[in-house]
Amino acid sequence: MARSVLVTGASRGIGAATAKAFAEAGDRVAVHYGASADAARAVLKDLPGEGHTLVHADLGDPDAIRRMVDEAADALGRIDVVVNNAAVYAAHPIRQTSYAEWQQAWSDTLAVNLVGAANVCWCAVQHMARGGRIVNVASRGAFRGEPNQPAYGATKAGLVSLTQSLARSLGPEGIAVTAIAPGWTTTDMAAPALSGPGYDRRRLESPLERVAAPEEVAAAILYLASPAAEFATGTVLDFNGGSHLRM
Repeated sequence: MARSVLVTGASRGIGAATAKAFAEAGDRVAVHYGASADAARAVLKDLPGEGHTLVHADLGDPDAIRRMVDEAADALGRIDVVVNNAAVYAAHPIRQTSYAEWQQAWSDTLAVNLVGAANVCWCAVQHMARGGRIVNVASRGAFRGEPNQPAYGATKAGLVSLTQSLARSLGPEGIAVTAIAPGWTTTDMAAPALSGPGYDRRRLESPLERVAAPEEVAAAILYLASPAAEFATGTVLDFNGGSHLRM
């Protein structure tokens, strides 16, 4: 049976690959975008199958999130799966950033990466029945630190904690909640860091001597959202090619 899937930040990178992976599996997808309308329309146009839809919201705006999720549910009939992929990533090293810039970076990053994701979860659960799935896209940075983007690392760590809390809260309803923590992935967001000599330095962080493709992360998300992964609820899948290992 086809499922109804909402993917945030689906106009590019991991989000676009994830939307395509669900569509190829026969699911109907709501492609969310924040600013990149043309890119999101291109993703929607290329999805196989029928019944997909495009939705828009600034994830820093709680009211816009509620309208967007309700619109997705109306278009798809319900929401079976949510993938919280959208995020912002801005440099603000503590010694090189003014106090005003520091405050703005924290405010902007928290609003989208953590509070926005939490609000998407609340709104989506209102349309979700037993068998529902929430997959939150965290980051390797949640566990190893982000010295130049500390708000990003902190929000991704918070997203892991949110995942665990919701897994315990929603488990009795048959809704499973998991997270994935990718390392370096060839996305537009990572492109500046993966350009020139930076690519070799970062690919060699992994014993596989490469970085991930968005399609690889998407395949893992597809598994976490599957019926087979229900008992994985509350867990975080490290997906960083062995570049950061933890107990």
